[in-house]
Amino acid sequence: MEKGVQRWIVDVSEWNPCIHCFSFAMSFLPQHEHNSITRFFKMEDRKRALVSRLLQYALIHQVLGISYNEIVIRRTAEGKPYLKCDNPNLELPNFNFNASHHGDYVAIASEPICLVGLDVVAQTIPEKESVKEFIQNFSSYFSRLEWFNIINAGSSRQILSEFYRYWSVKEAFVKAIGDGVGYKLDTIEFHHKNWENIVAKVNGKELKDWRFWLLELGKEHVASIARGHPMYATGSYKTTLNRTQFNDKEYNLGLHLPNTSFIFRKVEDLLPSNETGRAPPCLSQNCVVLKD
Repeated sequence: MEKGVQRWIVDVSEWNPCIHCFSFAMSFLPQHEHNSITRFFKMEDRKRALVSRLLQYALIHQVLGISYNEIVIRRTAEGKPYLKCDNPNLELPNFNFNASHHGDYVAIASEPICLVGLDVVAQTIPEKESVKEFIQNFSSYFSRLEWFNIINAGSSRQILSEFYRYWSVKEAFVKAIGDGVGYKLDTIEFHHKNWENIVAKVNGKELKDWRFWLLELGKEHVASIARGHPMYATGSYKTTLNRTQFNDKEYNLGLHLPNTSFIFRKVEDLLPSNETGRAPPCLSQNCVVLKD
């Protein structure tokens, strides 16, 4: 069961491919995935999109043993990716995953029973307005208690960091249930003690069958992970799950699995092992770099 709990991360700032290396890495993905990568104008955005897709295929291959060319990933109407599989793994009855990227990091998390949501945030400092002016644009997304905690966090830098932490855990929850941008973020309120023992309430009711973690990744980045009951999945996403009903014993087994640490991966780690022998030598190092 614990095999289904995976946390992988790539620092894309360390990967500066030439055009040949980038195309080579993308060639391992199905053709229909290519447009979701090349539609971006900036190279940094293309890198994040490519690595996000490679993480999904590599993780599914390692955990479930499905060959790359047999993996079928689809997306719900809200954009939530899921594995389309006719023969689910009985040991991992509800295997699902979620990817996120922002700033220097691209990451993925998976769970065998519970829903999983992941959100990575780079704590960027606004350039054209003050911190208070910047966060004020998002005040309607927070409860009164959350907003009080944010604006009273201390210095401008501390206020900004607290804002990003609350934003990240909210996004992780929304991504876990498979909802889109229309979800009212102010209806979910987070309580914590120095960002440990995180508890969520929706419309004042505590979500007792959920767990949350907020992790400092370094380089002013944070990641939030949400783990919760499949019955909370939105309609379109719920239909993609193998099981949504569990007895208490089964569900508690999944809910209380250890939350493993992130494992740092390189781009070359995400390619099929039987293909890495033909990888161009520049794939894992800097070369003539693609420019925006």
